[in-house]
This record gives sequence, structure tokens and C-alpha cells, in this order.
Amino acid sequence: MTATDDIKHSSDEARPMSATYERRDEKDAHLAAEEGIAATDSLGESIVQFDRLAERKLRNKIDLMVVPTVSFLYLFCFIDRANIGNARLAGLEEDLGMSGNDYNMLLSIFFIAYIVFEIPSNLACKAIGPGWFIPFLCFGFGVCSMGMAFVRNLSSACGVRFLLGTFEAGMMPGISYYLSRWYRRSELVFRISLFIVMAPLAGAFGGLLASAILSLSNIGSVTSWRMIFLVEGIITMGLALIAFVTLTDRPETARWLSEAEKTLAIARVKSEMLGQTKVLDKTDRNKVWLGFWNPVVIATAFIFLFNNITVQGLSVFAPTIVASIYPSYTTVQKQLYTVPPYVVGAAFEVAIPLLSWRTDRRQIFLIATAPLTIMGYIMFLASKDPKVRYAATFFTAISTFAAGPLANAQVSAQVISDSARSMSLATNMMLGNIGGLIATWSYLSWDGPDYPIGNGLNLAASSMLLIIATATLFWMKADNKRREKLDVGKELEGLTREQIESLEWKHPGWRWKP
Repeated sequence: MTATDDIKHSSDEARPMSATYERRDEKDAHLAAEEGIAATDSLGESIVQFDRLAERKLRNKIDLMVVPTVSFLYLFCFIDRANIGNARLAGLEEDLGMSGNDYNMLLSIFFIAYIVFEIPSNLACKAIGPGWFIPFLCFGFGVCSMGMAFVRNLSSACGVRFLLGTFEAGMMPGISYYLSRWYRRSELVFRISLFIVMAPLAGAFGGLLASAILSLSNIGSVTSWRMIFLVEGIITMGLALIAFVTLTDRPETARWLSEAEKTLAIARVKSEMLGQTKVLDKTDRNKVWLGFWNPVVIATAFIFLFNNITVQGLSVFAPTIVASIYPSYTTVQKQLYTVPPYVVGAAFEVAIPLLSWRTDRRQIFLIATAPLTIMGYIMFLASKDPKVRYAATFFTAISTFAAGPLANAQVSAQVISDSARSMSLATNMMLGNIGGLIATWSYLSWDGPDYPIGNGLNLAASSMLLIIATATLFWMKADNKRREKLDVGKELEGLTREQIESLEWKHPGWRWKP
């Protein structure tokens, strides 16, 4: 009898909560976590039944120790990216001698670096370890944010924004990849939402923080909009230094987990990895390639591209949009009016992924986010009434922010190995942020104050998201039906264990996870 036969249990077997069965669960988890042993059958089903109470306790502990740290880091990541919109209202363009579309060019520089360094950064994150690499990135973009307080012309501002994009490129895919080391497929989407929700909260909190900072006359020799970058950069650097100490790289190195909890944490992630004998494999070129060359990953990345046109446009231009709706309001009032849509958007960014976690479905929720975004931009285009247009910002915020965690969780769910996952998440972000680059040119100065081109572009983007997400869902179901007709044993005949592990989504037992 093999080790895997020895630990296999019937899926409907009742497991009494006695000391005997608890010891059996620990033994099962230990064997499932052991390197060299696959924890799934040929169709990707777990061969181990885990104690649900023990899993819940472990998950709660991970939630408490891991999620808050990465969430606060990402909060200031997004604040340091989007605070340029607040600085613009406070006189950045005038002080740097900017005119015409110079502001759009300044935003574009950031996204060029962001796109170029997306994949290299996440591969480095896997090689170095996210526990060290993510705080390093955070400290780097904190320095860059502080550096914006001392630029004197457009050229130097562009240089600093390029460096900011270089450091920030690895944050969203890196944190998503980091969380995939700790959570099951269904659990991941909600945990991703708990850090990505910091994006709309950054819009809300960033507006409040910018208003508070601008109420000061100066900080030393630093005045006006420069104070925003100085203060927020220093806070980011401080958080990064704390994260170097508190961010645990992986379950094996977690001092706050017992040995039994470490084993369970590894085993339950491995139990969803079809044919894999290791949770954290060495970087494999074939697996990395298939993490990129994956039909659903590429389709989802294009979904994220169109979504990012709306997200980044709303994030960076929200103060400008509000200023066009209420031109007679003071700068502080305009800053404060950007807050409520972000708060509502943040609530739905958590609520929708929570439903996704409970149902273990992502694609249908991606589809469901599009109609409200479409409605919001139709309202922008169809009406000039300030109240209607301000209400439109709520419709777009409700739906558009939720697609971020759904897309990242979806590309993570459509690969098997750790190598492929690091690549799939980076691919999603690389293509997605091409949308961010497009967004920087969506609201042009000569198109104001109604911005029909910008709003029309966002309407088209949300419509394309709906079309691609729906088509992808039908394709996944059709390909799963095709795969059900395959003889898995015959298809794998003659292949070595290493060859089987490298098959990824080409494994005949693989099924797409809608």
C-alpha cells in the first residue's frame, strides 16, 4: 500500500471530534505536506479530509497575523501613487510650470515603469521571498514619494515618478502571490480584497489626509502641495521598516504557528495542487511559461486591463472630476467630496469577494460588476446635472473596484504550481496596467469640463469587460466538457513524475475553475 493510499479518506465519511481522530488528522496533514508525495488524485481532488474546526482556527490566526500588515502597506502604496491628484488641486502644475497635457505625461511615466517591471519584480519576489521583498519595495516607493516634495521642474518630477512605478510594480502581484502561500483557492479572493480595498480607502483617506496636511502653513522649509508627499513618504518608510520585522515569509518560518499548524497550513494549500509534490517549487521555466501562456489567464488579464482604465482613471482624476462638477467649491471642499464614493466602493469591494469566497466562483462576479459601471458612465455622458454626475461616481466606484481582487484570484485559481502562480499574477498585472497607462490619457485638459472622450472611453472599456468575461465563462465550461471525455491514465502513460508536474493546465485531469 502506498503512502497516498494510506491517507485517503472517503469524502462523506463522518469524522468525530475525538482525540483519536484529531491525532489521525495531524498524521494525515503531515503526510500530505511531506515533499515527494502528491496530495491530490489524478483529477485534482484532495486525498485528505481536514478537520474543519482546526482549519477555521488556523485561517483566523493567519487572517490576524498576515492580512493587516500587507493591507497597510498597500494602503500607502496607493496613497503614494494617487496623491498626485490631490497635489494637482493644491498647485503642483503651477509651481512646476506645467501646461497642456504635461500632467498626463507625468502620470504616464509612472505606468511605463509599472508595466516594464511587473514580471521581473514578481519573479524576484518568488526567488528572494515575499517576506523580505515586499517591505523592500515599500521602503523604496516611500523614498520616492518623499522625493517628490523636492522636485523643481517637470523633468525631475518625471524621473521620480518613474522610480516610484519601478518600486510599486511588484506590490499588487507580490502581495497576491504571498497570500496564495497561505490560503486555499476559494479563500484567496476575499483576502486579496482585504488589501486591494485599500485602493478606494486610499482615495478616501488620502483626500482627508491631504486636506489635513494642507491646513498647515509649512513643515520646515516645505510648503503647500510638497507637504503631502513629504509626510506620506515618511509614514510609508516607517511602515516598511516595521514590516521587515513582522512579515513572515511562509508558514514554515512563522514563529506564531505551532508545528502542527505549520504542517496543516502547508498541507491544505498543497491539497489543491494537481499532481504537485511540493508547495514551493524551484522556479521551473516550463511552469513559468504556462503560467503566462494560459487561455484563461490571458483573457482575465485583458478583463483587468479594461477594468484598470476605469479604476486608475477614477483614482487619479476623481479630484478633477469633482472639481468639474462643483467648480465654485474651495480646494478643501473638493478634496472632501472625493471621499464618499470611495467609501461606498470599498464596502462593495469587500462584499462581492466575500460572496465569491462562499460560493467558490469568480467569473460570474466579474461579469456582474460591469453593468453598474456601464450605467455610471452613461449617466456622465447623458446629463450635465451636478447631482446626477456625482451620483454616477458612486455607481462606478461600487462596481469597478471589486473586479481587482476577483481578477487576481481568478488567475491564481487557473494555475497549479507556485512557479506558474508567480507568473500568472504578474501577467495579469502587466496587461492590467496597460489599462492604467491608457487611463492617464483618458481625461485631457482640452476635453473638460464635461470630458466626453474620457467618459466615453470608460463606457467602452466596461462594455468590453462584460463581453470578454462572458465569453471566457462559456469557453471554460465548453473546454471542461471536452476534458471530461479524456482517459487521464492513458494520457499520462509513459510520463515521469517531473513531466507530469510540469504539465500545468495541459494536465488531462485539470478542470478550469469558473
